[in-house]
Amino acid sequence: MMPWAAYLGIGALVGFAAGLLGIGGGVVMVPLLVLVFTAQGLPPDHVLHVALGTAMAAMVFTSVASMRAHHAHGAVDWRIARAMSPGILAGSFAAALVAGLIPTRPLALLFTAFVFYAATQILLDLKPSSTRELPGTGGIFAAGAVIGAVSSLLAAGGAFLTIPFLAWCKVPLRRAIGTAAANGFPIAVAGTVGYMLHGMRVPGLPAPSIGYVYLPALAVVVVTSMLAAPLGARLAHRLPIKQLRTLFALLLYGFAVRMLFGLW
Repeated sequence: MMPWAAYLGIGALVGFAAGLLGIGGGVVMVPLLVLVFTAQGLPPDHVLHVALGTAMAAMVFTSVASMRAHHAHGAVDWRIARAMSPGILAGSFAAALVAGLIPTRPLALLFTAFVFYAATQILLDLKPSSTRELPGTGGIFAAGAVIGAVSSLLAAGGAFLTIPFLAWCKVPLRRAIGTAAANGFPIAVAGTVGYMLHGMRVPGLPAPSIGYVYLPALAVVVVTSMLAAPLGARLAHRLPIKQLRTLFALLLYGFAVRMLFGLW
């Protein structure tokens, strides 16, 4: 039996959080999908990989919506986005293939460390500083490859690395945010393809799925998250964001710890 209600709830929470606090979906989606997939009886050795692959596939859809919104406000520097894309594609695809080879427990530790980092950023509302100019072609490719690889391993949109990097290189913060949103699309596409291809060689995955991407969860989560995102964006202008940041950061800490203990 499919836990449709759980998928509906995950999608709504992911979309609402994205609209309210501007965070990527993977940091919320992956720990919750792990809990639901574990309850469904998915193989423990693959449950985190399926959650990562499904979350990465969901990002393909959400990144398009985010990119269009930022482009409409003129906040995307397409020159920088195009320069970073080759490295992002290479790093994201390679890391997705490698992720399938990493055992569940080390991968869970890596993801938990990322969630704690993201939650602390939200809790303290940390802002990057500007210190230097953008590097040349080789430097931008290398930066894109690192951002794509880490984002693919963690099913993250890359904004948590792209925004500090661009702001550090004296790109205005609003423009850095918009460009990071545009870069989320190649990360999601390359990462999804990598998780699909590697997972196709793995026996015992739930059906229907394409590699590590579980299609029923993907369909429901995408629809509900895109419906809930505008609600979060509206409330962001009415509610005390500082208190909401504190509450949400504490929830993320709890989700990550619960997921880690569930997989250990």
